[in-house]
Amino acid sequence: MGLWAVTAAFLLNMAFSSVPTPLYVLYAERDGFDNLTVTYIYAVYAVGVIGSLFLGGHISDWVGRRTVLIPALLINVLSSLVFILWPSLTGLIVARIISGVSVGLTTATATAYLLELYRLARPDNSLQRPQMMATMANIGGIGFGPLAAGLLAQYAPQPLRLPYAVFGSALVVAAVFVWLSPETVTKTRRPYRPQRVAAPRGVRGTFFAGTAVGIGAFSVFGMFTSLVPVFLADVLQETSRAVSGAMAFAAFATGAGVQIFLAQWQPRLMLQRSLPILALGLACFTAGLWLPNLILFLVGGMITGAGAALAFRAAMVLVSVSAPPQSRAEVLAGYFLGGYVGLSLPVVGLGLATLHWPARSAVVVFEAAAFLAMFIASGYLLRRRTT
Repeated sequence: MGLWAVTAAFLLNMAFSSVPTPLYVLYAERDGFDNLTVTYIYAVYAVGVIGSLFLGGHISDWVGRRTVLIPALLINVLSSLVFILWPSLTGLIVARIISGVSVGLTTATATAYLLELYRLARPDNSLQRPQMMATMANIGGIGFGPLAAGLLAQYAPQPLRLPYAVFGSALVVAAVFVWLSPETVTKTRRPYRPQRVAAPRGVRGTFFAGTAVGIGAFSVFGMFTSLVPVFLADVLQETSRAVSGAMAFAAFATGAGVQIFLAQWQPRLMLQRSLPILALGLACFTAGLWLPNLILFLVGGMITGAGAALAFRAAMVLVSVSAPPQSRAEVLAGYFLGGYVGLSLPVVGLGLATLHWPARSAVVVFEAAAFLAMFIASGYLLRRRTT
């Protein structure tokens, strides 16, 4: 039971982080937000994640997985209450920061918890299955949140309250099931220190190149969870919250699916193939925005999600295997921190650009910059002798 309880809790918590995606248009209509304000509300989430990863993402190693995961779930319950009871701009910002703190505590803790629970139940089996479960819960959850929120906002009452109430209640139930799950860490006393983020001298080139790929991939995903609903409404004249949520779901679900379906690919091959897939997806996505054509926009988003997810996973593996075992956790912490910087700052830049340029032109520049950075960094990674 513990394995499935933690998987469900992981998925629900990641889903909650993206519940506001199809609702940003409603907030903008109610309060007169421009695109830049929407990206600010979105980006402060990454501030919470980064701070939480740096200060608390590692403490479950000695205080216990449940001791961290249960409070992390309840922190997002608090976030849901702030969304419901304090719906002003300030309240939205506070709720997003709180949600980011929850996700920063959850990501590393739940991933490690799944691996340990599976090893406890099947000590002789490969860890590929729990790794896939973690991928589905993480990326799949981010896609599920907008889908569910969009459907609730479109077809149920109170669109700016009900989605948060539903997910907040589900997280309370998930916390109970996690509490009933076995602990996998023997608690020890250890002096607290923030998470170290370091790259040994011999792997710094691989680390920085891999992190650049991760930043580019996350910046593309950030566009889907922030401004794509605005583009749908303003450019394609599609105001359905269900369609808006389905768009984000399609990109993330495709990304999660290809990572699992192509898990046997070597990371170099995965990185090589990700770039043309990403280029094709961005081209279709952009064409759908310029024509405009909703189907082409949707298909382009799905292909883009697949390419970005493959690139992110390949770069993560290459960075991980390049580091000595005693430094691997610190190197990966730096990689994920870089990814979450990519989730926020480039998207804020895109929001700022839309104030001065037409949205379609701003998207072309944004996508070209992200792809060029990933292309150059990938070329460096592929020339290295990392296996």
